[in-house]
Amino acid sequence: MTTMIDLSSPVSRGDISLLAPHVLAWVRDCVDLCTPNDVHIMDGSPQEDRELKTMLVKKGVLTPLPKYDNCFLARTDPRDVARTEGRTFLCSPKRKQSVPNPEGVKGQLGNWMDPAELGERIKTLFPGCMKGRTMYIIPFSMGPVGSKLSKIGLEITDSAYVAISMRVMTRVGTKVLTVLGEDPFVKCLHSVGVPLEEGTSDVQWPCNPDKVLVAHKPEAMEIFSFGSGYGGNSLLGKKCLALRLGSAMARKEGWLAEHMLISGIRTPDGTKKYITAAFPSACGKTNLAMMSPKLKGYEVTVVGDDIAWLRPDANGQLRAINPENGFFGVAPGTSMHSNPIAMATIFKDTIFSNVALTEDGGVWWEGMGDKPKSCIDWRGQPWKPNKCSTPAAHPNSRFCSPLVNCPSLDSAWEDPEGVPISSILFGGRRPRGVPLVYQSISWEHGVFMGACVKSEATAAAEHKGKAVMHDPFSMRPFFGYNFGDYLRHWLDMGKKTEKGTINLYGELVQTWRKWRIVVARIWRQHQSNSVDPGQVRRSCSCKWSSSWLGTNQRRTVLA
Repeated sequence: MTTMIDLSSPVSRGDISLLAPHVLAWVRDCVDLCTPNDVHIMDGSPQEDRELKTMLVKKGVLTPLPKYDNCFLARTDPRDVARTEGRTFLCSPKRKQSVPNPEGVKGQLGNWMDPAELGERIKTLFPGCMKGRTMYIIPFSMGPVGSKLSKIGLEITDSAYVAISMRVMTRVGTKVLTVLGEDPFVKCLHSVGVPLEEGTSDVQWPCNPDKVLVAHKPEAMEIFSFGSGYGGNSLLGKKCLALRLGSAMARKEGWLAEHMLISGIRTPDGTKKYITAAFPSACGKTNLAMMSPKLKGYEVTVVGDDIAWLRPDANGQLRAINPENGFFGVAPGTSMHSNPIAMATIFKDTIFSNVALTEDGGVWWEGMGDKPKSCIDWRGQPWKPNKCSTPAAHPNSRFCSPLVNCPSLDSAWEDPEGVPISSILFGGRRPRGVPLVYQSISWEHGVFMGACVKSEATAAAEHKGKAVMHDPFSMRPFFGYNFGDYLRHWLDMGKKTEKGTINLYGELVQTWRKWRIVVARIWRQHQSNSVDPGQVRRSCSCKWSSSWLGTNQRRTVLA
């Protein structure tokens, strides 16, 4: 049933009465600006999900994968395959609030745009951008719905692919609107940037690569994304909210939003500790989070594989939640040999992007296993291993899978209070020249080590080759404010222990002053060349020392 309630475009699905006045006012402004054909307010139901996927199959955007359970393949435009860091901006009244480099100096820690310039870009790009398309209104929660650690946003988009992917990666539904009430929310506006004129046919993957813009206004809690449908640019709850705006909010509110996995380690004596670990994109966070230990009696469980929000509780214990609801993992290199947990996760309710399609209705990518005799590559072209020199799957091809599929999912993964953190690891992809594992001797030393992290560039962004880049805290593309202020915030968090606000002593009491900040360098994304969880676990209870230094690159402890 189509209804018209105070909007210039009809509501084709959803209950507009659920929108609080301040939400409705913003939605009305977006409808007037973008002029969609109709408006769909998402309820997050399985029925809605099935209908959207059926529609996308009919349009050729999704290809069903009959070999698996409710899985689909999407092929993007070859020009829209990764994050566009060069066109991603922070907008603040003063340049120094966003980036550390002065005007005229090219920096590597973010890009700044004057809010007035952004206003002009919005006036140029967004008017009429959704003409002929459906506007999807997506109420979502980053973190368990109702948790005091969570944040609520609304994404408006003209991409049904984004709508179904957000349902996997975040908590979407009418309950989010109920919990929101009259509170502030993060405003996320996205468009593929291709108005559909009457009488014209749509393309399989609409995008506007020449005009891509991803902009953030931390003070106003607003995100604008134009021209790209790739997940890192269009699923605005992920890097845009959870890290860029998230880190800015964390600084103001006294917590941390970090590019980190969260895992639990249970020892043979039954003791369980939680760790976080920061690696750049496509450097092995998912593999480490889903590790299957061969050390007798050890168990590793997954809370999250990409983003961690960390806050101290009333007793000074740092607690972390995974604000996401799914995995958006890199496919190439994932196999039963390298990550059997991932392989047991991704063949149900999953959206694959830019992988190869096999003759039996399945998928394949480099590093998955034996090469198929023939398949359809990520560009939609026939591919045979003995006749094609190009990869069958794009190096940044992805799987978008629900967390609940994971057989090693931690029982506390949705605990609204978060899990208690005992260790923090920093690392990256380095082929040579640094120790495999080494431990800091103090909080300040750990912050220094995190700030010094370097890693090879990967296909997750538009960088070419394998240049080793400075990637402090694995947050180089995701800082939401000036890196100098970010460092000061980390140091200030550590100083709280010195002021007596956190218990520093007591046997096996995990406090900030007793955390292990560890730099873990993993040479290869392979389980047999990884970090000993017992070594990390044991360091959680010992005093600060410089005695734990490891350089043995051949140690086989986890596979």
